[in-house]
Amino acid sequence: MNPEALLQLDRVIHEKGRLAIMSMLAASPELSFTELRETLQMTDGNLTTHIRTLQEAGYVAVAKSYRNKRSLTTISMTEAGRAAFAAYLGLLERIVREAKPR
Repeated sequence: MNPEALLQLDRVIHEKGRLAIMSMLAASPELSFTELRETLQMTDGNLTTHIRTLQEAGYVAVAKSYRNKRSLTTISMTEAGRAAFAAYLGLLERIVREAKPR
């Protein structure tokens, strides 16, 4: 296996919490902050930090609105995020293929 492939993994996505967020967003057009928090069992602060990192990388968009007079924060994956996530998964698949015994 070529160890260079491991060094090419996107460190923004590779962290466990951010990988979970990106995986969930890949399967849904958008999710609320609450849905992500409850499903991933993260604290508000931890989830906020991960979302901010993904947002700064241009991988997710955050929208704030109101529903029934309550604030609602939704997160969605951007086109850049979808491309980065697809590239990340492709590289992981390559690493797994190369690591399998023959």
